[in-house]
Amino acid sequence: MTRRLLPSFCLAALPALLLPVLLAACSGGNEPDPLPPEAMAAVAEDPDVDREKLARAVDDVFTREGIGETRAVIVLHNGRIAAERYAEGYGPETKFLGWSMSKTVTAVLTGLLVSEGRLDLDRSPPIDRWQRPGDPRGEITLRQLLQMRSGLRHEEKAEPVYTSDEVRMMFLDGRDNMADWAESQPLEHEPGRVFAYSTPSAVILADIAARVLAPEGSPEERRKAVQDFIDSRLVVPLGMTSLTPEYDRAGTMIGGAMIWATARDWGTFGEFLRHGGSVKGAQIVPRGWIDLMKRPSPRAPDYGAMLWLNRDSETDRQILAPDDMPEDVFAAVGHLGQYIVVSPKRNLTVVRLGKTDQADRPALVEALADVVEVYRR
Repeated sequence: MTRRLLPSFCLAALPALLLPVLLAACSGGNEPDPLPPEAMAAVAEDPDVDREKLARAVDDVFTREGIGETRAVIVLHNGRIAAERYAEGYGPETKFLGWSMSKTVTAVLTGLLVSEGRLDLDRSPPIDRWQRPGDPRGEITLRQLLQMRSGLRHEEKAEPVYTSDEVRMMFLDGRDNMADWAESQPLEHEPGRVFAYSTPSAVILADIAARVLAPEGSPEERRKAVQDFIDSRLVVPLGMTSLTPEYDRAGTMIGGAMIWATARDWGTFGEFLRHGGSVKGAQIVPRGWIDLMKRPSPRAPDYGAMLWLNRDSETDRQILAPDDMPEDVFAAVGHLGQYIVVSPKRNLTVVRLGKTDQADRPALVEALADVVEVYRR
């Protein structure tokens, strides 16, 4: 770092013994603080950028005040781990709950079924109660569920918390059969007209998958059919051996919030999305499906199909940072600050796992933007 030159009168007046101390003072203290050993140790020998800059950016995600508790960070560039760091008590074998990053996995599961011709994107899904004559919910399409514009009555993150619909569904009156609870909600808006972020929508998608894979199946048959499909079509091809979904008592995958994986496997999932649904040249889900997931919803410019986009939200919910991250960035984002940030143009995937309250989310996003910025071309 370049220092400012000291005025000659300053040098002339210095006693020899004080010169080193005052030189630093007159220079403005521009030397950066030394990095802790674990910061440099977390970065690969050749991360494709300045190693110290990357180490500082990753260290900031762990140490910056006001961003909560970071438990793991993975930076992948050109498919290689450029940095990997864990807080005390966590490590490469730790499974982390993805919270709403689970929705993105559910969207990929849905895409696999569409690609096989078992579901139609623009038709009403096979939910019996919606198909009764005169039920307006029969107008809801799979696409609208994916894009959070089903029109079903829902309020996410309501206060007090026990009145919030996702809390009621997962932990209170809907917990034993979450899809039944979600699918029983009446229409509040005409399908397709209004964006409303909804954890129940992802659970409905998971139920639809079980209905297709195990028609009339028992809870155990539903669970097994979905798990076998995920294992054969996603876990094995991607090598995400730690991917662990939870199921409710009705055998429905809790696809809106309760999927676990190691930090490395969340990174693998991000790379899979970066490559347009392919792994080592093998197309696991059609590239067009990933393009759909990244295409802005007609009712929300910053949301695709179970993916957040780096665009202005036109609301107060800003999830990413259009002014500080590349335009092509998209992300799977979960409750309490779980992030998989992907920039295809920079060949970059950044995973952050931890605990950050909503009020501190902007500071966390700023720190993640600094990591992405290290790879600016």
